[in-house]
Amino acid sequence: MAKREYVRKVVAYGEYFKDFKKTVSQQVIDKFYEIFLYIMTLEVIPSVYFRSVEGVKGLFEIRVEEGGNIYRVFCCLDEGNLVILFNAFHKKTQKTPKGEIEKAKRIMKAYFEEKKGI
Repeated sequence: MAKREYVRKVVAYGEYFKDFKKTVSQQVIDKFYEIFLYIMTLEVIPSVYFRSVEGVKGLFEIRVEEGGNIYRVFCCLDEGNLVILFNAFHKKTQKTPKGEIEKAKRIMKAYFEEKKGI
C-alpha cells in the first residue's frame, strides 16, 4: 500500500475536543477520525463532511453521523493547511444551537489572539 500524502494537518486547540471525546462512544470517535483522514488527504473535501458555517467568516464545521445521531466539531483553517479543532457537540435539532456557534467564535478569537501573542 502506498504511503498517503497529507495536504492538511488536523490539530485540536485547547481541551475542547478531548473533553467531547469522553462523552461519546468509540464508534463516534472512530467516525471522526475517519473524516479527519479525509480532510488530511483529499484535495477537495466533500461538503457532506466539511462546510463553512453560514454567517461566520472563517468558521467551519466537520460533520459526522453515527447511529442516527448527528455530531459536529467547529474548526477553522490556519496557514492554508492547518485545520484547528474547537468545540464539538451532539446535534439534537435541525438548527445548530446559537450558543455553540458563539462558543466557537470565542474559541477561534482566543486561538488567533494567542497565536499573535496577545
